[in-house]
Amino acid sequence: MFIDKFNKIGVCFLCVCILSVFSMSSVFAQEDSTINAGDTAWVLTSSALVLAMIVPGLALFYGGMVRSKNVLSTMMHSFISICIVSVVWVLWGYSLAFGPDVGGIVGGLDLVGLSGVGPEPAEGSTIPHMAFMVFQLMFAAITVALISGAIAERMKFSAFVLFATLWVTLIYAPLAHWVWGGGWLAGLGELDFAGGTVVHISSGVAALTCALVLGKRRGHGTDNMSPHNLPFTVIGAGLLWVGWFGFNAGSALAADGIAASAFVATQVAAAAGALAWLSVEWGYRGNPTILGAASGAVAGLVAITPAAGFVGPVSAILIGLGGGVVCYLGVFLKNKMGYDDALDVLGIHGIGGTWGALATGLFASVGGGTGLFFGNPGQVGIQAVGVGATWIFAGVGTYVILKIVDGVVGLRVSKEEEVIGLDLTQHSERAYG
Repeated sequence: MFIDKFNKIGVCFLCVCILSVFSMSSVFAQEDSTINAGDTAWVLTSSALVLAMIVPGLALFYGGMVRSKNVLSTMMHSFISICIVSVVWVLWGYSLAFGPDVGGIVGGLDLVGLSGVGPEPAEGSTIPHMAFMVFQLMFAAITVALISGAIAERMKFSAFVLFATLWVTLIYAPLAHWVWGGGWLAGLGELDFAGGTVVHISSGVAALTCALVLGKRRGHGTDNMSPHNLPFTVIGAGLLWVGWFGFNAGSALAADGIAASAFVATQVAAAAGALAWLSVEWGYRGNPTILGAASGAVAGLVAITPAAGFVGPVSAILIGLGGGVVCYLGVFLKNKMGYDDALDVLGIHGIGGTWGALATGLFASVGGGTGLFFGNPGQVGIQAVGVGATWIFAGVGTYVILKIVDGVVGLRVSKEEEVIGLDLTQHSERAYG
């Protein structure tokens, strides 16, 4: 009798297992029909490309432009930005940016610790929620890393660590929510395909604020502060160019026609930016430089970022040409005004992002956006509101954060440490024997 009961239990257990397998198969089949493998693969690849933009791309680009005694500390800023932002983004940053809207200003805390963020797709998406999260993480990380170009060669490492943590929390996350997370600028209809306001204007304005608060490097205007390794900078610019395809085309969040359009727009705008910068430089200084070519390409990439998925190739060329010219003038303006934005973050990212955001309002014609030249003059005004709001919020917010950091750990290294170099004084390391 015991054996009979055992057999019955076994049969029942087997039936339950079979039903469970069929039930799980049904769930997976439903998930497979919702998640598009091609879209997912493209977004994950794009995330890796944006990571490569930071390290080694930006690290080399910035590292080559400083003096040899500060190259490691400068590259460290890019490296540590990834580490800090990755942790902050998972714990609370993603929730503040993309959690349920709170008054159009910031996301709620529903997604803290990535609660509810898993392999299943977000509503209306064809990619896993986790894939979207990590793609946005890379955007936040590179924005913080970009700011570091303004404070190179003089900010304490401890100050940068605290600054990065506060800035991505209090400035970047709300801005991302305004534009991409259902906040007030999204409701207004601002067009920002891949971060003209969220990434480039915010980092450029923050960089200007940092440069003004910290003051000039010792010896600025008298000492030789030429780039110590231009090959580093050119290699870094090339890696930025490659990674930017993930930055812009990846923002389509699908392997589709908009991604292809953004990819082409990115390529031709970068090329046009480099040609425009070289032309202006050649005419003004008498010689075209490799640093100018690299800077112009980055300027074109910055300018096309907000418009990448909204414009055709010819418009992208015009935006890239404009980016090369206005960014060159932005760097020229720095020299005239005398502030020490060490690696021209405002001139390229702040000014280039501003031009690109406004140009989106002029040239948008595809991907659901329409600008002035295609029958919607009101878009220019909307873009201007987004630009102005970002300038004010990033500038004031960054100033407050810097004052907090100064009060807690101090902002700037001592005179002696600055003369010796931050590689040795902050990290006890030397780049070259």
